[in-house]
Amino acid sequence: MLRLAAPLALAELGWMAMGVVDTIMAGPLGAAAIGAGSLGSILFYPIAICGTGMLLGMDTLVSQSFGADDAHDCRCTLVNGLWLGLVLAPALALAIWALIPLLRAAGTNPRVMELLAPFLDALLWGIVPLLFYTAFRRYLQAVDIVKPVTFALVSANLVNLAGNWALMYGHCGFPAMGLTGSGWSTSISRCYMAAVLLAAIVWHERRRGNLLFRIAWRPDFARMGRLAGLGFPAALQILFEGAVFAVVTVFVARLPEAWLAAHGIAVNIIATTYMVPLGISSAAAVRVGQAIGRRDPHGAARAGWTALLLGALFMGGAGVTLAAMPRWIVRIYIGDPAVIASGAVLLRIAALFELFDGLQVVATGALRGLGDTRTPMLAHLAGYWAIGLPVAYVLCFPLGWGAPGIWAGLSAALILIGSALVLVWKHRVRSLAAG
Repeated sequence: MLRLAAPLALAELGWMAMGVVDTIMAGPLGAAAIGAGSLGSILFYPIAICGTGMLLGMDTLVSQSFGADDAHDCRCTLVNGLWLGLVLAPALALAIWALIPLLRAAGTNPRVMELLAPFLDALLWGIVPLLFYTAFRRYLQAVDIVKPVTFALVSANLVNLAGNWALMYGHCGFPAMGLTGSGWSTSISRCYMAAVLLAAIVWHERRRGNLLFRIAWRPDFARMGRLAGLGFPAALQILFEGAVFAVVTVFVARLPEAWLAAHGIAVNIIATTYMVPLGISSAAAVRVGQAIGRRDPHGAARAGWTALLLGALFMGGAGVTLAAMPRWIVRIYIGDPAVIASGAVLLRIAALFELFDGLQVVATGALRGLGDTRTPMLAHLAGYWAIGLPVAYVLCFPLGWGAPGIWAGLSAALILIGSALVLVWKHRVRSLAAG
């Protein structure tokens, strides 16, 4: 499990690092550029990541076929994952593009809008390679090939860094494109990531008889439907989780600015720790799916429980660290005493849910390996929107707790979601063993 999970966790951290680099390099362009870049990312990523979530069903189908030693079926799922990506791309691009006139109508700062529109236009060119990269990645990790995934994302950070330097600031003969250059650099990096994984697949196929290039590449609408059926709940889960953090950020924006800054820093910290169990979750989906494919229910149970143990160990350690040294961690980001004090309060609350955040994401992956993407979606809908968000609002405003009340509501949601999904997993593996 560690051999599979560690490279995937490193890849997730590499994905997050790309956004950090973009923000840092936009700094010299001024506040409007930073604001437009942040707003563009907030608009682009939830929609794009929902699209990639539609391809998460590949974890289930490819890993189960691989476990059953059905190489032909693995490759058929890859081909139809690519077709599904092509179908999704125009809809995602249209949804993102349609937000621009809405923002203008809402009275968004004209200078920000002037920079935002061409930045988003440049990002849109990266949607197809992003979806292809996702399909290639889900296929490769499901057949136990993960090193190219890590290499692609880590090296893509260098491509993005060089692209930002050349295109944003006009080096190497390129015009200085400002924030738009960052958008083009991001799209180029996604093309690069897709190309690296395609090269890995081609190299792998040459060693295995080029089966991929001897099967029919026509779309199989039944298989695409199965992928969409598995992926749609996963995409909704991503949407529910991302949207709730957007809503609570709007809540915090009504509070003094020190709390807003502390909230942003705390979200960045917990998002970073989340990347590790997210990688473990992908490994859990693969290992559980492979065991199901070879009709080994006890192997599926061992894989899921092992992944949950790894996730619990890491996130438990992360929680202890956040509780023990919150001021030191916040001070890495900023020196403002008010923000440090506020951030320390939020991180101590976050320490309470770190363990459960790890359990819920790993359990989600293990259940996906079984072919269950609906239960995690329902758990996130109920936990965040029926419980966490109302509790956060009541504690923040009517009861006057402020930002700590919002984070207490998030803690309640994650504790419930994590506990519920572990119990569901326990029930499912007992049913497998009995059946």
